[in-house]
Amino acid sequence: MTAEIKKVAVIGAGVMGAGIAAHAANAGLPVVLLDIVPKPGPDGTVADRSAIAKGAVEKLLKTDPAPFMSKAAARLVTPGNIEDDLGLLADCDLIIEAVIERLDIKQALYAKLEGVRKPGSVVSSNTSTIPLAKLVEGLPESFARDFMITHFFNPPRYMRLLEIVAGAQTRSDAVAAVARFADVSLGKSVVLCKDRPGFIANRLGVYWLQAAAVYAGDMGLTVEEADAIIGKPMGIPKTGVFGLMDLVGLDLMPHVLGSMVGSLPANDPFQAIARPMPLVEKMIADGYTGRKGKGGFYRLNREKVKLKEAIDLSTGEYRPQAKPRIEAIDAAGRSLAKLFTHDSVHGRYARAVMGRTLAYAAALIGDATDDVEAIDEAMRLGYNWKEGPFELIDKIGIDAFVTMLEADGVAVAPILKTAAGKSFYRIEAGTRQVLTAAGSYRDIVRPDGVIMLADIKLKTQPLLKNGSAALWDIGDGVACFEFTSKMNSLDPDTMDLLRKSLRLVEKQMKAMVVYNEGSNFSVGANLGLALFACNIAAWPEIENLVAAGQDTYKALKYAKVPVVGAPAGMALGGGCEILLHCAAVQAHAETYTGLVEVGVGLVPGWGGCKEMLNRWATLGRMPKGPMPPVAKAFEIISTAQVSKSAAEAKELLFLRPTDGITMNRYRLLADAKARALALVADYAPPKPPEYVLPGPTGLTAMQMAVDSFAKLGKATPHDIVVSGALARVLSGGDTDFIKPIDENAVLELEREAFMSLVRHPGTLARVEHMLETGKPLRN
Repeated sequence: MTAEIKKVAVIGAGVMGAGIAAHAANAGLPVVLLDIVPKPGPDGTVADRSAIAKGAVEKLLKTDPAPFMSKAAARLVTPGNIEDDLGLLADCDLIIEAVIERLDIKQALYAKLEGVRKPGSVVSSNTSTIPLAKLVEGLPESFARDFMITHFFNPPRYMRLLEIVAGAQTRSDAVAAVARFADVSLGKSVVLCKDRPGFIANRLGVYWLQAAAVYAGDMGLTVEEADAIIGKPMGIPKTGVFGLMDLVGLDLMPHVLGSMVGSLPANDPFQAIARPMPLVEKMIADGYTGRKGKGGFYRLNREKVKLKEAIDLSTGEYRPQAKPRIEAIDAAGRSLAKLFTHDSVHGRYARAVMGRTLAYAAALIGDATDDVEAIDEAMRLGYNWKEGPFELIDKIGIDAFVTMLEADGVAVAPILKTAAGKSFYRIEAGTRQVLTAAGSYRDIVRPDGVIMLADIKLKTQPLLKNGSAALWDIGDGVACFEFTSKMNSLDPDTMDLLRKSLRLVEKQMKAMVVYNEGSNFSVGANLGLALFACNIAAWPEIENLVAAGQDTYKALKYAKVPVVGAPAGMALGGGCEILLHCAAVQAHAETYTGLVEVGVGLVPGWGGCKEMLNRWATLGRMPKGPMPPVAKAFEIISTAQVSKSAAEAKELLFLRPTDGITMNRYRLLADAKARALALVADYAPPKPPEYVLPGPTGLTAMQMAVDSFAKLGKATPHDIVVSGALARVLSGGDTDFIKPIDENAVLELEREAFMSLVRHPGTLARVEHMLETGKPLRN
């Protein structure tokens, strides 16, 4: 019986192995990271026998995006080497092998592990090319029973997919234990795969990339045209295919292709497109391996004032990058069927690449997996597709899709014939169902501990709703307040419904959760509305909005029932401020939050200043006196610091030390609901704080600091204006530190500063620039 996984070892400190070790440490587990002993130096000695693993940890700490969620997690990793330190594995529950893809090396390592690991511990391989049956061939049954493949995706912290492959002898309880650990502790969505080449995501993903490259060359398309077609119209990231290959690394492609060609049968559709690509081979030889090299299909020519260039697929020469206009995309609108049937080279390209890719996905049913949903999940999370292959086929229409394949002479997989006249997904009695290989439907059942708002919406109507937000009953007396505007930006309608929701919940329910299933919790206030109001000089309306936001967030803070914030992704500006006013927060691990208003020439106006002052005064373990918490809040807000994880949000006190972190995005709502219910008994809202602020002396100190930054060229003229206004708020205005002030006084200072800045030309220029470019203006 496999015990709970409390300690992990990773063998192989390369990019993947080190990344896996870092993520296990992110989960709060002690981790052993081992690699080989370095080769001796010229003097015949080895200065540090564990230098490779130690160097890997040091590199992780410098990598961006960061593999560690906080630098503190790095202290949980113990580096060593496989000659001296195998004894460190004796108390590990899970040992993950991530060494070079050579069967002889892996099997030699497994033989050593068998002599040191504890009974019942699990050994897994991160391989994506060697079949499990080959890996355990000739090894004892006791090892085979405890062995499986755990295929992580790079970078392990950020890619949510984990493919697990069990062998014929692998214990089912071992698979269940690792899957549960990966789900709850590592935040992975686990997909069970058969022991087939490339498993699911890479088998299909590599086919897709290869088809896109081959047909672009055959049809004479540019890389920009190909990426424009096989990108946004398909719900695929804007990198498209050539941009994605640059990101992954062109030098990996020949190895992956070679592995697929060698392991797949001769009649597999992959073999028909697995042609050598001389251009790619030349690019790799010349050091053009993608973003990690001198460039790839795209590059930045720094000799020509950072000119963005793209390679010509026919000549191999670079030229200025162009933004193509694709008539087929414009004509098709949102219809994939119209795009695939558009009478143009672009329509034919879309159909050739995606038609065959979707057909290949269907062919994997019964081979790589028996589960339609598994393939869709693998592509959504392994390749960031918005919708999986079978969801895309549903959008086209199964019968229409089959007709296209037959017209193009593409084999029609059995599952497509089974699905004729149906759809792969349907809603039945408020429950989402998926088609099985046998032709019947089954309910999509969430694991224990998972609640999805999308499921609740299928069965019920909102308690309250307007154009920007909605309130839902999620059971057990708990309501869920959801932002629904574009990018979940906040506007007067949001505030209006939030106030109404608080009143309803206080009368009828036990608690409320603020949560949504968008890519980002909230990007803050709707800047477009603010700019429009400024352009027509509607200053009273702007001040009313600021006051309304302050009053609404105060009502939330002092509500009679607990309100729990449940952010994921970006929670910026006003989105951060709502979290600061919640009774508690249950955050997804990948929460990026901060008060970023200075980037558009403003200061936090919905209570962010007062809450950060209070946090650092009461939770910050600061030196005594009124100035230290003020200086810390000023440093964080004036530099628009944004946490790079929920763990870092705790370090910046955007989250309290007592706030919770959920690793798996799918478990966030259930965890937040549980947190809210745990607060219900004897709940009382917090007592209003008093602020001891330094007044004019503190203002002067902060202004001097800004002046010194300006002299160093680190602060622009408008930075000085904005920082001065922020310093006045945080110092308490004309107050005297002998006389405490209440939060209403700080809110009044916030409003005054906000209104003075919103009229400033420098601020208006920043807002316009942010709306046009998405980037801050340094004016």
